[in-house]
Amino acid sequence: QVFYLTVDSKQLKRTILLIVSLKGYQTSFVEFLNKRSSVRSGEMAKLTQLIDNEVFRAYATYATIVLLKMMLMSLITAYFRITRKAFANPEDAASLGKGDSAKKFLRTDADVERVRRGHLNDLENIVPFFGIGLLYALSGPDLSTALLHFRIFTGARILHTFAYLIPLPQPGRGLSWAVGYAVTISMAYKVLSKALYL
Repeated sequence: QVFYLTVDSKQLKRTILLIVSLKGYQTSFVEFLNKRSSVRSGEMAKLTQLIDNEVFRAYATYATIVLLKMMLMSLITAYFRITRKAFANPEDAASLGKGDSAKKFLRTDADVERVRRGHLNDLENIVPFFGIGLLYALSGPDLSTALLHFRIFTGARILHTFAYLIPLPQPGRGLSWAVGYAVTISMAYKVLSKALYL
């Protein structure tokens, strides 16, 4: 038995062109994937270069120290709340009594409030340091200058915490705050002077 197939030549040309163009897209898609892969490899290389950068490592070290110090303030606040039996929330006070006897623990305490103010001051100063310090580290400063900035800021914040908790007489706390603040402003100035797009 013989079958005859009749094919429209125009239809055949369109089909062949479609297959060829799909092959071209397939090649283009493979090339696209290869380019994406090489771009990602380049990004990973840049990331490892960043980690190998001594200034960035110094920034990461001191940023971690001040962030851990700030986290420690939460634990100190909890310690003072428990030892002074001064709670802000009824459910916390309920662990020490029921009803009216628990209400007497819903109060403010001078020591707790002092620690809280120190913690708030950390938030107001360490968060800007974290952002501006990162931009500063990426702006390519000298390692010695960057270390000076990072060490002075870290020392000032630790001294500020002791000045708040002990408490040390003024102007100790005010000076330690001002020194840390000045370091952050100095780094911001360096970043703006290097990459000013205003």
